[in-house]
Amino acid sequence: MEMTLRRCGWSPHRRADLTSWKFALPDFSWHAKAEEFLQEFGGIRVDISGPGITRAQEPFEFDPELAIGEEERFSELSQTFGHDFFPLGEAGQGEFFLAIDEEGVIYLLGSWALRLGFGDSALENLIMGIAAERLTLPTKSTP
Repeated sequence: MEMTLRRCGWSPHRRADLTSWKFALPDFSWHAKAEEFLQEFGGIRVDISGPGITRAQEPFEFDPELAIGEEERFSELSQTFGHDFFPLGEAGQGEFFLAIDEEGVIYLLGSWALRLGFGDSALENLIMGIAAERLTLPTKSTP
């Protein structure tokens, strides 16, 4: 995993400047986990393909501007699943958005939410082609 990321421009202690993204994404709610992740991985594109372990390996890119115009979708999915999803980029040729919640869990978002895992585990799942876990809708308690 580390070698794949290094070939794409990542290095330990990498710190991307978030200024232009913060200016371009004023309608999204920035949180600490999104900032931490994008400082380290923002601007990286991983061009992979192949059979993967439990799903096909597909290219992905960490550029939150790819979600401009999708504020309503992110808001609706955040409300539906009870997480504060912030855009990280896209996966699968734009088939899914990549998002991170306030706890640092990374997701694939489309019309549904699929959990990839925390930080390094999520990156490994993306790179190795390991299927994400589909979230279930939270149950609502009735008084």
